[in-house]
Order: sequence, then C-alpha cells, then structure tokens
Amino acid sequence: MPTDVPSFVDALPKVELHVHLVGSASVDTVLTLARRHADGPPRALAVPTDPERLRAFYEFTDFAHFIEVILAVGELVTTGEDVTTLVVGLARDLASRRVRYSEVTVTPVNHLLAGVDQDELAEALAVGRRRAAEEHGVELAWIFDIPGEKGPKAGLDTVDWVLRHRPEGTVGFGLGGPEDGFPRELFREAFDRARAAGLRSLPHAGETTGPETVWSALRDLGAERIGHGINAVDDPRLLDHLAEHGIPLEVCPTSNVRTRAVRSLAEHPLPRLLAAGVPVTLATDDPGMFDTDLNREYLLCHTEFGMSPAELAELSRAGVRAAFCDEATRTRLLTEIDEVAAGA
Repeated sequence: MPTDVPSFVDALPKVELHVHLVGSASVDTVLTLARRHADGPPRALAVPTDPERLRAFYEFTDFAHFIEVILAVGELVTTGEDVTTLVVGLARDLASRRVRYSEVTVTPVNHLLAGVDQDELAEALAVGRRRAAEEHGVELAWIFDIPGEKGPKAGLDTVDWVLRHRPEGTVGFGLGGPEDGFPRELFREAFDRARAAGLRSLPHAGETTGPETVWSALRDLGAERIGHGINAVDDPRLLDHLAEHGIPLEVCPTSNVRTRAVRSLAEHPLPRLLAAGVPVTLATDDPGMFDTDLNREYLLCHTEFGMSPAELAELSRAGVRAAFCDEATRTRLLTEIDEVAAGA
C-alpha cells in the first residue's frame, strides 16, 4: 500500500534549527501582544489588532519590507511576560508538529531596546524553556543573534549580554538582519569573543547576497552552520567545500519565497544543494509571519521536489545530526526517526 505522506510527515520526529522567536509568533499570539500594548511605540502601533488586517500586514513586498514588519512586531515585546508568552506559544506550535528539539534564535538587543530589563529577559527565557519542556515536551536551546542592521556595536552588546547571563540551554551565537550593506566581517570581534567562550558560530549568509557572503561567514566568523546559504548553489567550489567539511545549511523554502529571496518554489535551489552532497536541515525561519510550519515544509519537499518518504526521513536525520544537542538526545531522536521510517 502506498505511504500516506501527510500522515508520515505528521508522525516523523523532527528538529527545528532555524526559527526566530519573534517571527515564530502565531497570528493569535501577535494579536494578544498588540492588544496588550495598545499604547506602544509608533512602529508597534502599526501592527493591526484585527486578524484579517494582520494577515494582510504579513504580505511582504521584499526582504526590506519583511525586516520592517518583524521590527514592528518585536517592539510589542516589552516585558518578560511577553517573552515568556512567545516562548510557550512557540513550544505549543512545535509540539503539534512533532518537533522534539529546537534551537531558537533570540535577539537580545532588540528586546532590551524595547524596554525589557536585562535580568528579566534572562529569567523570562528560563521560565519559558521550563514550561516548554513541562507542558509541551519540547526541548529548547538558544541561539543569540546580532541584529546586523544595528552594526558592530550591537554585536558587542549582544555578546556582553550573553556572556553575562548565559541562560540554560545556550548553544550558539548568530547574525541576522539584512546582508546587503552589512558584510559579515564587520562582526568578527563579537564572534571571536563568543567562540572563545564556547558558543557555536551560526550566522546567516547567502540568503539575499551571493556565495561570497557565505565564504566570509566561514572565513571571518568561523561558521559551523549557515543560516539559509542558498546562494552557495552559484559557486561549485563552495558547494564542494560545504559537502567536504559537512557544514550544514539551514534551508527555509517558504521563507525564501515569501521574502522574494527566491522567485518561486519551482526555482528553489534545495534539490541542487542536496544533489551536491551539502548537508541540509529543513526549517521555517519565521513561521507565524510566513503562515507555515515544519510539517508544511516537509510536505513541500514531497509535492514540489518529489522527495520520497525515505528521503524525507533522511532530511529529518540530517537535522538531528546538525543539532548541538547532547548525544543522548541525538541517539534517541535518530532511533525514533528510524522506527517511523521502518513502518512507512
């Protein structure tokens, strides 16, 4: 009997390694925050409090427009309670898609600028992480990233906060925001400090700019995994390097189409990256804003790229292998994936 692919995807244990805390917020969560802070700053007041208008607000014209929208939503997060609301809402949504482990990207500088106290932010993340495990059975880890558009000082401020507070579950140091005009090497000092403290280097690169940005992330920031990296496909030497050294790309197909980084799913380079032997972990990026979830991304790989259940299971295994979880968690998740795949 042919495998029921949607049911297979529902059952498949997964990890989510590229998801931003603010961008993960569902429409309902954002509405809660918008209504909670009806007297917020001007940019935050631009966020609609009506569900249909909010969905229209999320129709992005380009990557720059997306950045404006996510900054507006971020300015609704002004208290520790707001941060915990985001974390627990994300855990609920992950659990419903059988995501067992997730490395969540948090941008401390933006939360601090929005009014959250430094200690309060760390405590809110700790509370949210405990509740994620207790209420939803999801293990969360943290990647703390630099908002690149704020420049090198934001990088140093970010690493200062991380090294001072280092919430339990901290695994990595990242770099997000626009790539164009903000070369990766600008942030070398912050990454050097983070890496010296044992954090893994996980910057975005090659989403809206070319392969040279990925090379810079590797060379200047010591990247161990690349956020997006899809334009590596334009450089055969880079593809060989990523494959040879086992450097994973965190690929987010729906995100790339919604932000216009890729014109259509039909043109998405994911199949070419896999064909070149590059490790790929499938992710959602900002699922609340892009109206997606990890199950939908797996199903897109089946419907758009023709991937079989066995190939989808291998994609899930690749995510587990790319995760910075402990070895007991890795072994358990790989065993669970094998069990589901064996029954397909």
